[in-house]
Amino acid sequence: MNSPSSRLTLTEPPGPLREFWLGFTANRGAFVALIVFALIALASLLAPLIAPYDPIEQYRDFMLTPPVWADGGGTRFLLGTDELGRDMLSRLLHGGRVSLGIGLAAVAMSLVPGVLLGLAAAFFQRWLSPAIMRVMDIVLALPALLLAICVITVLGPGLVNTVIAIAIGALPGYVRLTRAAALGEIGRDYVTASRVAGAGVWRLMFVTVLPNCMAPLIVNATLSFSSAILETAGLGFLGLGVQAPTPEWGTLLSAARDYIMRAPWVVTLPGLTILVTVLAINLMGDGLRDALDPKLKKVA
Repeated sequence: MNSPSSRLTLTEPPGPLREFWLGFTANRGAFVALIVFALIALASLLAPLIAPYDPIEQYRDFMLTPPVWADGGGTRFLLGTDELGRDMLSRLLHGGRVSLGIGLAAVAMSLVPGVLLGLAAAFFQRWLSPAIMRVMDIVLALPALLLAICVITVLGPGLVNTVIAIAIGALPGYVRLTRAAALGEIGRDYVTASRVAGAGVWRLMFVTVLPNCMAPLIVNATLSFSSAILETAGLGFLGLGVQAPTPEWGTLLSAARDYIMRAPWVVTLPGLTILVTVLAINLMGDGLRDALDPKLKKVA
């Protein structure tokens, strides 16, 4: 008779990437959100190829044409036209390139210096940390959108200045998170062993400590991405962001607010696009948190 131990089958543990994927897909909402966001990002990226019309081309004979499902709509303009006769589908697709591009650029522009300043504050606590953290406290004293408006007022409206304004508002979050994560790692045995082995400060910062701080930074960057899209739309709605005729989801809302009763689709469609995109990114952030946090991992 075979012993119980002989009937046990040993399976190899999954690799890091497979373990992450299993943890992420265990959250079905995050998996569906990933698919939705991938479709939105792909459509925005391929906008010059799949958009039926030029986003700034005006068809004066078809101003405020309803979408295809409404009375008076047709297949020529599937999502209708705006107040100047421009195709809404084409403007939404090209607007996605601008909105997502600004969000991605703002996250990168705040993440890199935020990580550098956070590591510096963690490793040089006596003389550098107080100065960095007091400056970050001053920046945090202002709401992000208000700070962005102040920066835009100084620099002037425009695409590049919008990225800078949003990045400045997001910078303190990365600095504080990196500093807290690094301080939690500095006292661990593997860091002490590296220091005893002769590793310099720069190697300890970027090779030893930083890789172990990336999980919360990735989650925070994902959530900051959605916040950047909302702030971009807010600045565009106020007329301080991307300027016409460049299509951007916030500027589409701003231009259409006078026609909300007469042609509700010109307001509803950009608003729904922003809602779905931001919701998908936030759900993806929840999935990343579950997959990267060892305390929340649930690998089948």
